[in-house]
Amino acid sequence: MLCLIIITISVRLTNNIYAQLWNLSPKLYICTMIHRIAETTLTQLAQQFKALAIVGPRQSGKTTLARHVFSGKSYTNLENPDIRRFATEDPRGFLAQFPDGAVIDEVQRVPELFSYLQQILDESRLSGQFILTGSNNFLLQEKIAQSLAGRIAYLYLLPFATGELPQHHTENLQELMFRGLYPPLYDQPVETGQWHNNYIRTYIERDVRQIKNINDLVAFEHFLRLCAGRVGQLLNKNNLALETGVDNKTVDAWLSVLESSFILFRLHPHHKNFNKRVVKMPKLYFYDSGLVCALLSIHDGAQLIYHPLAGSIFENFVTAEMIKSRYNQSLPNNLYFWRDSRGHEIDIIIENANSLFPVEIKAGKTITPEFFRNLIYWEQLTGHPGGAVVYAGEIRQKRSNEIEIIPWKQLSKINQ
Repeated sequence: MLCLIIITISVRLTNNIYAQLWNLSPKLYICTMIHRIAETTLTQLAQQFKALAIVGPRQSGKTTLARHVFSGKSYTNLENPDIRRFATEDPRGFLAQFPDGAVIDEVQRVPELFSYLQQILDESRLSGQFILTGSNNFLLQEKIAQSLAGRIAYLYLLPFATGELPQHHTENLQELMFRGLYPPLYDQPVETGQWHNNYIRTYIERDVRQIKNINDLVAFEHFLRLCAGRVGQLLNKNNLALETGVDNKTVDAWLSVLESSFILFRLHPHHKNFNKRVVKMPKLYFYDSGLVCALLSIHDGAQLIYHPLAGSIFENFVTAEMIKSRYNQSLPNNLYFWRDSRGHEIDIIIENANSLFPVEIKAGKTITPEFFRNLIYWEQLTGHPGGAVVYAGEIRQKRSNEIEIIPWKQLSKINQ
């Protein structure tokens, strides 16, 4: 179970002090379950499909969620070398241990299982029989497409959404963006900077090698930090290749690695041009603002107040929250951006059926006329009024031109 660690102390604690408090004074910590929004979605999917795949980055809470929702099922983890060897050498015998199904963690580690799973699922009428989790989307999707298509439902689980955290964790926006939303930062006595640095190191040295055999890990880490410095910007692969010292094919391959392991994503431009020349390059974002801060060597939330990329990091934070809202409902990503050749831009376009809903993201806490400039242009261009401005302040408003001003804490109020 996930635990909230609440420490009544006013000084900044080092990792050693955290550990000492954890060992010597357990009464300082109040542990409670942080329920995930995706719990309801998983329960519904388990009634409709024979198997479920919960996919997301490492440490996003996949195992905890699966074991909580499906607490009556057996559990096994293929990261364990002995268990993995058994599953690899005798997949039929391995699966025979679980006549009622099971939660199988890091299932992409043993590709041999998928063909046998197909046979089991085809011969059974039970729904929600096997729950598969994985942190490597590329390998998992490849195997599922080959063997389990039509038999399995997907749920992408990202780190916490802000709406899942208790209120006291969301009172300071800069600290929240700096800390990020990976569950271990909220249920373990760890120092934020050290956790992120260890996460990055483990990811590069372990996960990257599983997905693609990258020999120059130093260059790859440099590339990752360059991507963090371009968060919220148009993706210029030529420029990235030049600064990293690799060719464009390598940049494409490395971006695919980072996407398939849920480190970053590309927000694509909307194709509708309204008789305007539109930008066709995607924009670059990370799934977690805390990782961005770590890669940019930001050491605490206070630095974000004056950091030159503060606005871009806030835009990244809001965009990732909107994607989490979709994924927690097992819905596809329907977010785009729009920019014409003259620089007019809408940060987010939400596409629903035949309607397009524009959203502007502003890092300021004070509402100014500048907040509405691009939305007014959009109305003149399309003939459709309305839209929303998500900003860093706290007051919610609805203007006469049907534009809503939405505080970042109320992101869930946007109809996606």
